[in-house]
Amino acid sequence: MTRMSSMFRRGGRRTTQKAPSERLVTLIRKPGCHLCDDAQEVVEKVCGDLGVPWEHKDITEDEELHCAYWEQIPVVLVDGAQHTFWRVDEARLRKALAP
Repeated sequence: MTRMSSMFRRGGRRTTQKAPSERLVTLIRKPGCHLCDDAQEVVEKVCGDLGVPWEHKDITEDEELHCAYWEQIPVVLVDGAQHTFWRVDEARLRKALAP
């Protein structure tokens, strides 16, 4: 049986693993959003446990983020790429950040 090229396997594009301190999680949120509050709790917990820095951005203060994500908030980016939106799954985020 032929083996599938790593180019087509999940995660096959990863060439190097980053240290936790080299990662960045961004939570895109807005004030008064209960899903955003829930997402922030998960992000704070996971990033705190793994030593990964994180930041939050408010879509009401950034027109570009508002245009890109207003229907999806909260949105979580990992190293600048969209990881998830609406609800943050703790196990999935941990897996994405695992070394």
